[in-house]
Amino acid sequence: MYPIWPDAIDLPGEMPMLVPFVASKNPTRSAIIICPGGGYRMRAWHEGEPVARWLNTLGITAFVLHYRVTPAKHPEPLADAQRAIRYVRHHADKWELDREKIGILGFSAGGHLAASLSNLPNYPAYQKIDAIDEMPSRPDIAILCYPVITMLEHTHAGSLACLLGEQPDQKTRELLSLDSHVSKHTPPTFLWHTADDQSVPVINSLMYANGLSAARVPYELHVFQHGLHGLGLAEEEPDVARWTSLCANWLHRQGYGKR
Repeated sequence: MYPIWPDAIDLPGEMPMLVPFVASKNPTRSAIIICPGGGYRMRAWHEGEPVARWLNTLGITAFVLHYRVTPAKHPEPLADAQRAIRYVRHHADKWELDREKIGILGFSAGGHLAASLSNLPNYPAYQKIDAIDEMPSRPDIAILCYPVITMLEHTHAGSLACLLGEQPDQKTRELLSLDSHVSKHTPPTFLWHTADDQSVPVINSLMYANGLSAARVPYELHVFQHGLHGLGLAEEEPDVARWTSLCANWLHRQGYGKR
């Protein structure tokens, strides 16, 4: 595990970490940082290491980000995500990576974090401290899996409370409603959701896709008819499990993974 902050930095809560999973063959020198879900309350294991190992089979190096969760509050998770992508870019030669092929992948609340990084890469989530912070923090592509997108009407109440507290102000809720921040600078994005998700309504992905469409950002959206929230690789749901092959094809078209 690699701490993304210097040991001398006094951070509230646990020390954020990156866990690398280096692909044995990575012809495109690409990497993806994974943000597991968990409602900003925890980090779901099944949305971390198993996903990293799947990416390795595609010839992509993966990193699982252990970002801070409650009692940490905004902007601490975003700070960790910004620092993580800068860290990987700074050390790209160490892992034989292309600095312009570093993507982000997130599930549920981790999808919210990935979308935050996609649209707020220059938000001052922390004070720059060293040469690592001279690297850009915008991901080159994004993969959002049943993501929390809005902090307004259709949000996930648990993610809202854990990230912003019990009585968040309207301005911050609007800031972290990422559908309203999509622009031509937002990276190409792959999204998937299930239509009957009872935890994070599918309208979250639909709103984000609408924003991508309006900004003319390349994207691909898949909505499956049935499936519980938090499926991860969805290996026990054959229909939903197709998301991995669909995503692999999309990644190939973006120039990631094996040829």
